[in-house]
Amino acid sequence: MKDKNFSLSFIITILVAAMVGIIVICTAFVFLSVYVNSMEQSAVTNSEQAVVQVSNTVGNYIDDMKEIMNLIEESYQQDRKEQEEILTALTEVRSDLVAIYIYDADGSLCNAYTGNSVLKENYLKDLSYVEEEIYEEGMIYISQPHVETLLQDEYPWVVSVLQEMRDKDGRRNRVVIDIRFSKISDYVDDVGIGRHGYCFIMDEGGEIIYHPQQQLLYSGLKSEPAAKMCSRADGYYEENEVIFTVRTLENCGWRVVGVSFFHEFVTAKEREVAGLSVMILVIVLLVTLLSSYSMSCMVSRPIQRLVSAMGEFEKNAENFSYRARGGSKEIQALSQSFDHMVRQIQDLMNRVRKEEISLRKTELKALQAQINPHFLYNTLDAIGWLCEEERSRDAVEMVNALAKLFRISISRGHELITIEKELEHAGNYLKIQNFRYKNQFTYDFQVEEDCLEYYCNKITLQPIIENAIYHGLDRMVDEGCIVVRVYGEGEDVVLEVEDNGVGMTKEQCRSILQKEPGDVSGIGIKNVNDRIKIYFGEDYGIMIESEPDVGTKVKICMPKLKKEDVETYTGAVKK
Repeated sequence: MKDKNFSLSFIITILVAAMVGIIVICTAFVFLSVYVNSMEQSAVTNSEQAVVQVSNTVGNYIDDMKEIMNLIEESYQQDRKEQEEILTALTEVRSDLVAIYIYDADGSLCNAYTGNSVLKENYLKDLSYVEEEIYEEGMIYISQPHVETLLQDEYPWVVSVLQEMRDKDGRRNRVVIDIRFSKISDYVDDVGIGRHGYCFIMDEGGEIIYHPQQQLLYSGLKSEPAAKMCSRADGYYEENEVIFTVRTLENCGWRVVGVSFFHEFVTAKEREVAGLSVMILVIVLLVTLLSSYSMSCMVSRPIQRLVSAMGEFEKNAENFSYRARGGSKEIQALSQSFDHMVRQIQDLMNRVRKEEISLRKTELKALQAQINPHFLYNTLDAIGWLCEEERSRDAVEMVNALAKLFRISISRGHELITIEKELEHAGNYLKIQNFRYKNQFTYDFQVEEDCLEYYCNKITLQPIIENAIYHGLDRMVDEGCIVVRVYGEGEDVVLEVEDNGVGMTKEQCRSILQKEPGDVSGIGIKNVNDRIKIYFGEDYGIMIESEPDVGTKVKICMPKLKKEDVETYTGAVKK
């Protein structure tokens, strides 16, 4: 697997963003922890405050009831007429005092003071709801809230307060006052601890005196851990994300319990703060990414430009042009060093190229010198054979063809000649070989007239034809045929030699163009291919198509060069 490399700007941006992100996350975590602790304490404080308010209100309510009871007790020390006036005045003045009932020692109703209300004609009221042990003189009994049913067309929600008293004559009576509880219930209903928190009142035994959701308790849809709260001291307790705050009233056995939900004070706020923290984190990271990217670009952009310039230099070192870039001192020094290196490498490339071309031309001339004597020896041997056969006319014709062949080969020292001269050279060569092989093959030229004026490397066709004769037609039983074609193809000109010889495999075709100078066969074709590439570039050269027992086609591709273009390649034009 290849290693993944990242840019300098990417690394700087990620490092800065990671550092800032870690700092912001740690800060947010610490802040959130402190905030959650403070919210927990705030939730407990709010719950305690609500319970204290309810406790004070209920306590004042109880004190008020006891104050009324004290007034009644004082009235018992007056004459009966004054007592009745005092009790009547109390029920008329105090709107929260529903009624005052006087019972004898046996629990029978003796008298009732209902103020502006009317007592029912038929009523049933006794003290059976009071436990016997509380029938002690001076002791106060406070009942649970209930509906008063003794009044005509009125059913107020009241709390009954009972106390035994003795009048001036020493008779024992039980006095009961009914005080409206709606004021307390309305107040308790209005007390909220959060959106869903509430308070309720219970006695020491765990019985709920008042609950704002009384109907749900009666129907069994809701329950309260009142019995558990009885055994606990005043304070706050947390169970299942619910905060219970308990406070006992000093003037009676009632206990006020505040119920608040942790998630309303903490979880919801925690989510809100967490969301705000995430938003701040995202904003900080975005700002950090943008700023760090901008700063990293200021540092890395000159380096990237230098890297890009190096890539362009690798692709086209010869024509590359570079100007030193600005930036920091280090970048300027690096850029100047690269500029100096480019100039040195280009100078070295030009020097090496000139030396290589000179060396290759020397090698090609040496190869060409090896080919010419070999061919001359074979041709002179054939001329000697014609003379022995007393075929002087054929010998003269062959000598003339040989003379024209060498005159074109010399071509005043020029490497490039016209295609017309090259075809004349090939024709003389074919004529000589046809004499030697006693007309064992035929040859034909198919040439486009427009191509005759273009220039090509001299002795281009002769090595191809020689290879076709020696390796393609020499081993044939049937008559061979060689066709030489010249035609244009776009901006190029193609010289083509095709024979119907024994052919070659694809491996043999590839090996011919890779022959080393020491090899015997195919050296002429490699010589031609190398010369074309030296003069015209790697896009030009020889392509071989062959099939065993079918024949071989050799295509030579060169650019269309006219007389005025030759100087670009050789510096000397044939006159």
